[in-house]
Amino acid sequence: MLSWLPARPVRFPPVSRALRDPEGLLAAGGELTPEWLLAAYRHGIFPWYSDDQPILWWCPNPRMVLFPDELRIARSLDKRLRNGGLRVTFDRAFAAVVRACAEPRQGQPGTWITEEMHAAYVTLHRLGYARSVEVWRGAELVGGLYGVAMGPVFFGESMFSRANDASKIALVHLVRVMRAGGGRLIDCQMHTRHLASLGARDIARTEFINYLESCLATSEHKDSQYPLPCWGLPDDSSRVEPLTALT
Repeated sequence: MLSWLPARPVRFPPVSRALRDPEGLLAAGGELTPEWLLAAYRHGIFPWYSDDQPILWWCPNPRMVLFPDELRIARSLDKRLRNGGLRVTFDRAFAAVVRACAEPRQGQPGTWITEEMHAAYVTLHRLGYARSVEVWRGAELVGGLYGVAMGPVFFGESMFSRANDASKIALVHLVRVMRAGGGRLIDCQMHTRHLASLGARDIARTEFINYLESCLATSEHKDSQYPLPCWGLPDDSSRVEPLTALT
């Protein structure tokens, strides 16, 4: 039976109680406050619902993840990275990236990124937890992604492209920064062929939860209550040219 969450206390049922149909649905209710969202991600749970539904919380099995060292870059993407005439930034246009991710896509009647969702993640961004990667052609935003950062983990939420491979370029730069700064895991949530082509793979929910707990179990995170990670620039900065340096 699906659990209904009151506004208080902020507490989720064990992820082992998630439904098999629909796969991974764990609970409904609660709120989209920073307290609820950070508690959810800390336990491998994320919100996903439509305007006509209550807040729904998910933890699917299996879980798609990308380990930074397993990123695959096809020859065509590598060429575009070197000669695409694009530049990449971090956290320069967070709200615009979320808005672009919310636009209806071909073959889809609507979007799951509701106005309530948009506002909730903008609040998380202001608090230093939600992050964005932007891809630009001149002054035009042509691609990007956003998600939530906790220690060495990045929980990906959505990505978009208005130019060939723009979302892939955003992901490549995120991975490069994570590699340089000790990032260990990108949570991709659910399986897509797009992410699988870049090296993401499915793992069992129990394996995901155990690895997530090990990533977040350092004394630094316990003392600091999951601070924003300070991922530095990659040592091989020459490889990202002609894209601008990551800032």
